[in-house]
Amino acid sequence: MPRRRIGFWYRFAAVLCKPPLVVLIKRDWRGMENIPAEGGFITAVNHNSHVDPFAYAHYQYNTGRVPRFLAKSGLFKKGFVGAAMRGTGQIPVYRETTDALSAFRAAIDAVERGECVAFYPEGTITRDPDQWPMVGKTGAARVALTTKCPVIPVAQWGANELLPPYAKKPNLRPRKTHHVLAGPPVDLDRFYDKEMTPELLKEATEVIMTAVTRQLEQIRGEKAPATRYDPRQERIEQRRRTQAQTQVQHKAAQEEGQGT
Repeated sequence: MPRRRIGFWYRFAAVLCKPPLVVLIKRDWRGMENIPAEGGFITAVNHNSHVDPFAYAHYQYNTGRVPRFLAKSGLFKKGFVGAAMRGTGQIPVYRETTDALSAFRAAIDAVERGECVAFYPEGTITRDPDQWPMVGKTGAARVALTTKCPVIPVAQWGANELLPPYAKKPNLRPRKTHHVLAGPPVDLDRFYDKEMTPELLKEATEVIMTAVTRQLEQIRGEKAPATRYDPRQERIEQRRRTQAQTQVQHKAAQEEGQGT
């Protein structure tokens, strides 16, 4: 299947975004040979800065296979932002639907048209204390198993040093290096043609996240923790700690009242 033309809007965005990126960050880009030259595919990318979508888009723009990012459907409806989102071929996600497959229908259609759909499987900037990839959400696995398209694991590091996670001000000096390493396609063959249960999707997602983490280990030159950070589990544990603390305080107040 032929690749889609980059188009006016993407080229316009590149004209606006590339010059400041070139000025602000140096580049160590590897693994471009693993980006498919033709046909639809998914990239699964780690997320550790508000800047990294632009830095990563720059990397992949230079491969000739521009990424189509997923975004809330509401962003596509009005004004210049909506026109830019539509014009650059970004992918609306309809979160209001109760059908998980329908929520990613546009992404599936894009892959089947021969596009590259870029997923941030974590769903948000990592909250891991050392900025390793967190437990992933299952959207990328769902689209991959539906389309049987290649899934390319991509790790990036360096935009987070320019603008750390959840920081408001950039750290401009010294000039940072944006490292990107794309790996070979993730082997998901054993998951094909099976019922897409939550357990199967969770297992396939972990395989994808493991591949992304291995790429990041190569960039950073160190091993990731054996247990992946799970923000949902952390919220549960935080509620338990809060409840336990409240109970202790309540008990102490009762004992103090009885003592008087």
